[in-house]
Amino acid sequence: MSHSLRAALFDLDGTLVDSLHDIGAAMNHALGTHGLPPHPLAAYRHFVGEGAQVLVARAVPEPHAHAREAVLATYRAFYAEHMLDHTRPFPGILPMLERLVGEGVKLAVLSNKPDAATRRLVTALLPGVRFEAVYGERAGVPRKPDPTAALGVAAELGVDPGTCAFIGDTSVDMDTARAAGMYGVGVTWGFRDEQELRTHQARVIVRSVEELLQHLLALPRALAS
Repeated sequence: MSHSLRAALFDLDGTLVDSLHDIGAAMNHALGTHGLPPHPLAAYRHFVGEGAQVLVARAVPEPHAHAREAVLATYRAFYAEHMLDHTRPFPGILPMLERLVGEGVKLAVLSNKPDAATRRLVTALLPGVRFEAVYGERAGVPRKPDPTAALGVAAELGVDPGTCAFIGDTSVDMDTARAAGMYGVGVTWGFRDEQELRTHQARVIVRSVEELLQHLLALPRALAS
């Protein structure tokens, strides 16, 4: 990162919002509907992050792989009705985002969650925040950690990738940041542990929303010196 911070791209699940309960409940409902055993909620911390199809592949055991397409359809239908039952922004997220906007930082969301669900959650749970771009998984665009979508957002915002921070809670996000030439910031309040973020070469790891804000606001000064 060679210039001052111009934009901050955020992952959604586990970074901006705590969605694990609703994701796990929807998948366990789908599994039960098709005669398959549920998983404990904690298991979903390692199932999520790479899109709904990968989630299903991890949740449905290999001997029942033939049921995955049906489970996926049931999951999507149930989740569409229940994605806002328990999902909320992590404490401090809204004022942190508003402060960044006030400091002139352009904001975007880039998730592997389906695009419609990503937009719906952002609209419902982060109202009034000025996001320049909000994208989930879209047909024809490779999922994270492929850098295509992240680079597309930078181009849409009119900023150099080297002036963007990419903030997320998983290895997928840190790999995306590195592949796109962005500054990867790992957060520890999400679904994965600090070791995973370190292994995937997060440039910095923050443990609170306040620490994230302080770090992002210090980036322009630190980079200028």
